[in-house]
Amino acid sequence: MLGKLWKSMAKLPCPETSRLSHQVASETVHGANLALRQVKSDVCIEENEVCKCGHGDIEDVQSMVKGKDVDQQAGANSSFLHAVLNMSGMLIGLGQLSTPYALESGGWASVFLLVGLGVICTYTSHILGKCLERNPKSQSYADIGENAFGRKGRVLAATIIYLEIFMALVSYTISLHDNLSTVFSGAQLKLPGAKLSPSQLITVIAVLIALPSLWLRDLSSISFLSSGGILMSIIIFTSVVCTAIFGGVKANHTIPMLHMQKIPAISGLYIFSYAGHIVFPNLYKAMKDPSKFTKVSIVSFASVIALYTALAFLGAKLFGPQVKAQITLSLPQHHFITKIALWATVLTPMTKYALEFAPFAIQLEHNLPESVSSRMKLIIRGCVGSILLLSILALALSVPYFEHVLSLTGSLVSVCICVILPSAFYIKLSWPQISRRLLILNLSVVAFGLLLGVLGTISSAKLLIKSLLKAHST
Repeated sequence: MLGKLWKSMAKLPCPETSRLSHQVASETVHGANLALRQVKSDVCIEENEVCKCGHGDIEDVQSMVKGKDVDQQAGANSSFLHAVLNMSGMLIGLGQLSTPYALESGGWASVFLLVGLGVICTYTSHILGKCLERNPKSQSYADIGENAFGRKGRVLAATIIYLEIFMALVSYTISLHDNLSTVFSGAQLKLPGAKLSPSQLITVIAVLIALPSLWLRDLSSISFLSSGGILMSIIIFTSVVCTAIFGGVKANHTIPMLHMQKIPAISGLYIFSYAGHIVFPNLYKAMKDPSKFTKVSIVSFASVIALYTALAFLGAKLFGPQVKAQITLSLPQHHFITKIALWATVLTPMTKYALEFAPFAIQLEHNLPESVSSRMKLIIRGCVGSILLLSILALALSVPYFEHVLSLTGSLVSVCICVILPSAFYIKLSWPQISRRLLILNLSVVAFGLLLGVLGTISSAKLLIKSLLKAHST
């Protein structure tokens, strides 16, 4: 018995391979526990008998893999503050630019939708953590999908994830282009042989500067990018406030109560504002103490909801019907504070590329053969990410309709990632024990997400097609 136990121990994966399998940092202590179960099962299968392994055998194995536990836990090094910075930095971005436009378009009563979606997304981030607790082997959003619905669940989750990443990065790059065009308005920059306008050429240069961030592997290292994104968001908010106080722009516009016909389109903008759930499993696994993940979600979402609501009302009151889809483009261009806000908006997308790309990069590394060295995996993920980002750049320059692309992204894919799938996963994984109250709550969340997703996708797609046809006809 013990001889075969030793043979089974030899089958355990090496720590280096485990560290790179499905995650940003490394497996937690759960990995060793799963290994213990596998060893125990292997022994029983080899003996061709019912499992009767005693506690003594398990203790022997535990002592043998103790060193492995230490190695695996060392990778989970994100503190509570790191996790809050990463989650807040993931959430704060284009949402703050578009919420004033969305609020003015939908009416002040639509703020209940903005706050309500924030509360729902806080809850769905919480239940993602619960799904990870129930299945410690899960390391990513796609893993949760597979545990809930098998192979089809993984394929569905992965497809939506990659689509969300792609469309979100297109929106970020459109924002980058729009604000760079304002910053460098009147600039004369040409590249021989290239049919690019000065603003397009400047955007290409900016994206090339951001490319190295895609080569970062550890989320603790990327946290400084999240901090930069939060700092840029504070600068943008402060710029709008200063414009209201010192910029000669009075907040005397009346916000309409409700434009019901515009709610489907702006719901996509609101939902996208909270898009970040694809990274949350990685943040959870990278935490030193994953039990604090719910607190991280509450702190992060509460801060973001407060920021979005305040900025939405302030921007809508300042500029009224003239407010643009990106609030920075509505600020008086001759003011120094506006230039600061524009530059902050330019830098924000550049802090997002690495975090948005992280889930795809992790899965890419996992799918590579184990014979490939860690350094070669890093090179491959960096090269693939660079090619993907350059493709996104080309699409963004071809379809420069920020509000329609952002709304379509939110309604088509973000609502699935943030609202529908987490509740569906939780219901399936908790089915034997779930209470009637929780079942009704999660079914209601799924139904609400489906309603907003269908109506929003139809509305935003119509507006985008209309804009494209109009541009080609002129």
